[in-house]
Amino acid sequence: MKGSQLHRSRLLALALAGGALVGCATYTDKTERLRDSVARGDLGGGLTAANKLLKVDAADELPDDMKGDRPLVVLERGSILHALGRFLESAKNLQAAEGELELLDLSNDAGGKIAKYIWSDSATKYKTPPVERLALNALNMINYLAVGDLNGARVEAKRFTTMRNYLRDYDPEHAYGGFGSYLAGFTMEKLGETDSALLYYDEALEERSLVSLIPAVKRMWRPESFESERFESLLGVELTARTEVTRPEVNETEPKGGELLVVVNVGRVPRKKAQRIPIGAAIGLAGSYVTGDLAVLERTALKVFIYPELVPAGNTYDSAAVQVDGHELHTELVSDISAHVVREYTELKPKIIGAGISRMITRALAAEGARAAGSSGKNESSGVLGALAALAVEGAMVAADKPDTRSWTLLPAQVYIARQYLPAGDHEVEVTISGPGGEERRVANVTITEGGFSVVDFTTLR
Repeated sequence: MKGSQLHRSRLLALALAGGALVGCATYTDKTERLRDSVARGDLGGGLTAANKLLKVDAADELPDDMKGDRPLVVLERGSILHALGRFLESAKNLQAAEGELELLDLSNDAGGKIAKYIWSDSATKYKTPPVERLALNALNMINYLAVGDLNGARVEAKRFTTMRNYLRDYDPEHAYGGFGSYLAGFTMEKLGETDSALLYYDEALEERSLVSLIPAVKRMWRPESFESERFESLLGVELTARTEVTRPEVNETEPKGGELLVVVNVGRVPRKKAQRIPIGAAIGLAGSYVTGDLAVLERTALKVFIYPELVPAGNTYDSAAVQVDGHELHTELVSDISAHVVREYTELKPKIIGAGISRMITRALAAEGARAAGSSGKNESSGVLGALAALAVEGAMVAADKPDTRSWTLLPAQVYIARQYLPAGDHEVEVTISGPGGEERRVANVTITEGGFSVVDFTTLR
């Protein structure tokens, strides 16, 4: 084989190898089996898939190291364990993941670093956006409340508060508080820390009006000691038979009661998936976030742009209703986590696409250099060699620059809450979860003790 032919063959091989590498599996691809199992309602299969990804045998076993995507997979496994009612194992997983995760600080984006990270830094340690970071502690509060551990719930409330206070100071637009603040308030109320409970409940009302808080606020709040326009507005809500929840009248022979809190988590938040769009459409979406000369893309071999788009999870259920002893309770949406996820991504999407196009320009410039070098010969094959050289360089660079589709895919989409003060004794709780895929009923028996509480969690990641 002549030298020029050999060189041409090597370049062609490099170009083909680069193109093959572009198809490397993303996080979404790697966790597909896990998500598919959960979507079918096969939580055991999802748990097995998570353990396989972590290369461990049991759900209470953590990997030897937490490199790469492992902290995120541990989060996914924590969600599955929570849905299975294995609350202490779930808490262990969530805490282990939390210790390895950093916050994706949306308030500090000098030079578009966040967009570059989301675009192609999938080899780096995963960073949680605000909505995921705050939901982690909230979900763990439920883990501890469900087993009656108020001290464990207090620790998670403090961790939640630390992160939310940081966001309130530096990025208030993303300091989502409804879910976590409600649970932290409940925890402090049961610990007898009234002032802290009222502060958390006031924060929970920032997101939406919550009539289930009316009885607690009426019991604890004194306007002269705690000013709150939200409490004033809340207590102005006209009460109905279902929303009026007060301590029942009892006599000497009747058992005194305690409080029931029912938390229902439904669905899964949207996830990221690698999507292809024409380069022209991508430029239109990115707008001013593109840096570099777009003209160089006219000669690029890559006319399609690939980026991490947010796509719906395809949930079976999206709403919940709660009954106790055959009587319907007022059940309300406390937090729409999916909406927060969409909002965060929508804000970043033009920057993400702009960062990707800017990298395409860099690749195209390098390819043009290779084209010029390969075409410098005087023989007739020089032009072909130059084109192959350009394709090889561009293909190799694309192979190392894939979109990052990582996210907490098994984070619940919506959180519903119902609460009721009940006489001491045994009670039956029935939850009906419904949505576009039909409905599902679940029943649990709870025992309310005098002056105590019971937290019941129903989680379906479908």
